[in-house]
Amino acid sequence: MLRLTGGASVGVLTLGALAGCAQDDPIHEPDPLAAQELLARADAAAATAAIALAPQRHAALTAIAAERTAHADALRTEINRLVGVYGDGTTPVHRTRALDPAQVGAAATNSSGTPVPPTPPPTVDALRDQLTKSRQSAAELARALSGYRAGLLASISAACAAQAGVLLA
Repeated sequence: MLRLTGGASVGVLTLGALAGCAQDDPIHEPDPLAAQELLARADAAAATAAIALAPQRHAALTAIAAERTAHADALRTEINRLVGVYGDGTTPVHRTRALDPAQVGAAATNSSGTPVPPTPPPTVDALRDQLTKSRQSAAELARALSGYRAGLLASISAACAAQAGVLLA
């Protein structure tokens, strides 16, 4: 009788623990920097693709691609810092809603939300326009944020302005 009672109480506790673990984690809004990361990766892909149409600007376009990739990496690092890291180096599960395509632009992402290079290589003028839009987007978000995040976005905005106005002039 005691074994049966003890086994039943262990079973009840196990079911309770499993039920507690089965609750859905909250779904968070996407980090505001996530759209900027996708824009940076799309700009880098576009700069690399533009080399096909403007091989004489290879050095400038390669520099833009490298810098926009560095921007995307810095943004991803900041997003991950906010989510946190466990003592063993892994990051917690942080479920977020999908980004609104209007935030990023339909050309910058595919249906899964990952950046893709444009199908036809962009002209230098099209890339300049894309960088100008990225500059404006980063500047607007920088005004809405504060601290390190605002400074990071302001720096990215200034870099996009220099890329569009100097490297692609």
